[in-house]
Amino acid sequence: MPERETGTSRPTKANRGPAAGPENRRALIAAAREVFAVDGLQAPFSAVAKRAGVGQGSLYRHFPDKLSLAIAVFDENLDALEASVAPPEATLDDLLDTIIEQAVASTALIDLIWSNRHDRQVAHLGDRLAAVAETVLVRERAAGRIGDHVETEDVLLAVTMLTDVVARTDAEDRRAVSRRAWAIFHAAFAPH
Repeated sequence: MPERETGTSRPTKANRGPAAGPENRRALIAAAREVFAVDGLQAPFSAVAKRAGVGQGSLYRHFPDKLSLAIAVFDENLDALEASVAPPEATLDDLLDTIIEQAVASTALIDLIWSNRHDRQVAHLGDRLAAVAETVLVRERAAGRIGDHVETEDVLLAVTMLTDVVARTDAEDRRAVSRRAWAIFHAAFAPH
């Protein structure tokens, strides 16, 4: 269906109704990554709708607040983490590489999730991450690449520390700092 012109110079999209819901949701999540990566949490919520090319009504229908949007972003991040460790040859390095990439793109949202970590809506994110960490930890122990002294909680602490340092580092230095931090964890996790 073609776009129609309104009284302003800006064309509007034809309303596709409920059929557009899943596509709008995906567009909003992608837009949130971009908007918050550039402007941080102080970015107006409406900027996400504008970047996604949807109306504010659609934004609020899918995500009533920034926290619900951040949870959706992290659910997608966890989908990617689960996929990254699904192959039997996937290692802790693979997991942390994916986490580093996500942390670089989701810095502002990390703070929002962390400050609401005790919220019941957020709790499942920690459970999913723990399951991913446990999967990799068992595999790494069996391959002799990680010491028996390392527990799932140690991996989760390393992830928290890593994402925190990435969130507090200037954008141009984030990749280098995250690699240095991972080198420290790698040495600490090695078999003794």
